Amino acid sequence: MESYYEYRHIVGFEETNLVGNVYYVNYMRWQGRCREMFLREQAPEVLVEIRDDLKLFTLKCECEFFTEITAFDELSIRMRLEDLTQTQIGFAFDYVRLREGFEELVARGRQRVACMRGPNTDTRPTRVPDALRVALSRYAINGAGNGHRRSEVAA
Repeated sequence: MESYYEYRHIVGFEETNLVGNVYYVNYMRWQGRCREMFLREQAPEVLVEIRDDLKLFTLKCECEFFTEITAFDELSIRMRLEDLTQTQIGFAFDYVRLREGFEELVARGRQRVACMRGPNTDTRPTRVPDALRVALSRYAINGAGNGHRRSEVAA
């Protein structure tokens, strides 16, 4: 079993459209929220660098939808490290609906992030911080290790 970082979420009415389905942009927000909670729990020293001058630029974000979800569905957003270069990180996300002891994959997403430093007028690529590399290594696709961490947050 591959290891993943898990962020739990309960869908609220404000995340649905007039028909009652979750509006697509929320899947992207949940990717960002999962990434933020990962940093908070697994690599807090990176947050100090972000307060200084490290910037995490999202270069690409995508999501493929398999089935619709609605208000009060309980989700597990599972993040894995897809690839890691000197300056960029590729994440993979599985959106899993949890219902009555069963799991259903409802969507799958990906995200690419670049690490940058410097003032806004002269921002340049920088190496992925070592603390972030170490924290991410636990969740590498096809990597060693089992189990997972999770953050339980209800909307």
